[in-house]
Amino acid sequence: MAQVFVANLEDPVLDPDDAHHLSRVLRAAPGETVVAADGRGAWRSCRFALGSVPAIVPDGDVVHCRRLDPPVTVAFVPVKGDRPEWVVQKLTELGVDRIVVLRSQRSVVRWDRDPVQAARALERLRRVAIAAAAQSRRAWLPSVEGIVNLPDLAAAVAPGPLALAERDGDHPGLDRPVVAVGPEGGWTDEERSGPGVVLAGLGPTVLRAETAAVAMGTVLCALRSGLVRSSLT
Repeated sequence: MAQVFVANLEDPVLDPDDAHHLSRVLRAAPGETVVAADGRGAWRSCRFALGSVPAIVPDGDVVHCRRLDPPVTVAFVPVKGDRPEWVVQKLTELGVDRIVVLRSQRSVVRWDRDPVQAARALERLRRVAIAAAAQSRRAWLPSVEGIVNLPDLAAAVAPGPLALAERDGDHPGLDRPVVAVGPEGGWTDEERSGPGVVLAGLGPTVLRAETAAVAMGTVLCALRSGLVRSSLT
């Protein structure tokens, strides 16, 4: 059963890319069930109609899904290649609510030097998130934001703490649901000691930046869902 995102569940209209994917890639048959979601917690069952223009027709009531609490945010400093896309894809699949692209003092990839490049990169990440949310049957789309300085993120989180991923940090916990993962070179002493900052660790080994981001998202979402329990409780 495929899922698509639409702007209006009362009158669902397929995006051209979704129409192509359903009709040409998935080869959906007329009458086949397609789930339409609005990205804001609501969805309904529809039927696929293959006419001159592929369409979906409502075939069920609108269902509302509550948002899990607390909202989980994972911020990360982008690395080279296509790994940022992979990070966003996996965080979306896990159920992370907010994904933030950071700049740090040791950033190697600096999208913010070119505003046009930064806008294109963020738009690409948002498209990745939409596709991953549809694949993983999410009713809520995550927000993808950036590019943000670490102090600005800490100020936005206040009065709650901002947890920085660090090997010698405390266990991650839902009392610190906003976690930032640094660049390959790690955080500077100034960043680690910033106001409102605490450290959160994932064990004794040094993880790659993209691994740490996905691991943090996994732990926080598993704690929130009750799949695992904190050793601190």
